[in-house]
Amino acid sequence: MKSGTITEHYAKKSDGKGGIFYLAAGPEDGPLVIFLHGWPELSVSWRHQLPVLGALGFRAIAPDMPGYGRSNVYDTHEAYSIENCVNEMLFLIDSLGAEKAVWVGHDWGSPTAWSMASHHPERCHAVASLCVPFRTADLGFGGFADTVDREVYPKDKFPAGQWEYQVYYEESFAKAKAAFEVNTVNTIKALFRRGDPNGVGQPAETAFTRINKGWFGDPDAGAPDLPLDEAVLSVEELHQYASALHRNGFFGPDSYYMNHERNAEYGTRMVNGGYIDMPSLFILADYDFYCECNKSQLADQMRKYCRNLTTVSVESSHWAAQEKPVEINAALVHWLATQAMIWPEMAPPKWGPIKS
Repeated sequence: MKSGTITEHYAKKSDGKGGIFYLAAGPEDGPLVIFLHGWPELSVSWRHQLPVLGALGFRAIAPDMPGYGRSNVYDTHEAYSIENCVNEMLFLIDSLGAEKAVWVGHDWGSPTAWSMASHHPERCHAVASLCVPFRTADLGFGGFADTVDREVYPKDKFPAGQWEYQVYYEESFAKAKAAFEVNTVNTIKALFRRGDPNGVGQPAETAFTRINKGWFGDPDAGAPDLPLDEAVLSVEELHQYASALHRNGFFGPDSYYMNHERNAEYGTRMVNGGYIDMPSLFILADYDFYCECNKSQLADQMRKYCRNLTTVSVESSHWAAQEKPVEINAALVHWLATQAMIWPEMAPPKWGPIKS
């Protein structure tokens, strides 16, 4: 029976050292689609996608990534490298008894999804990403460095362009972490906001992080108390995020930014010369000014190395799956049916007399 109902599950590790929490929808024997969230999110970031794919007959899964929610939380930076995240996802798919999945990532979930395809293609039917192209974060900071649009980010003012915030983590990790933890409700409200067309061609807020000595100007004060943007989150969803981040803290989420050298080394071990031949989908958000792909060169390497690539754009912020769920679901479903050629087996219709 097809079902769009979301249920909770926990894949426990045999060594007794925790495991991975995940949400699921759809029949257990349906084609497997695994959604990987980014910073600073949770499995519920995919709340709009899971029930839709589940109702269509897919088995849609969304884990809390390492360091988040009810999954394992580690106390070292290296535990959050892309290679370790890939290993966690290999454990997850093994625990599900599946050989392959369609992997869908967003933000820091994207390099893990891309790396499943570039390091373990035998475990993939297809791969999709929202906002973050292939051969960017999965290659360490070097994947970003030469793609900055210098018309928007003059080098003398913004040496690392919109990626200044990533340099700030490396220079001032403790301060960055502490600022987010001052008030996690305010942090989430400040971060999760809809796209603004007026930002096109303007420097992203993240470019000012080092200039301002923090994400929010005064690192000791934390995030400002902004109104909740209900185009992205409801009050209930706000508190789901905030309570989980308050409980676990930001060490794990922020540590994803502390592995550029490890990630770059892992990137040298891609198979197939780094090319991805399986069906690939990239969903570009027009008002995502962190991962700007319309004018910059950020997506150029992806276009070269993904040999079976479909690209779709949506008028959205970085939080596209939550801000524009109808458009994202339509893009995913259309691609699954027409490009990835993966679809649940459909029972034949039961014909009978038409009742007047």
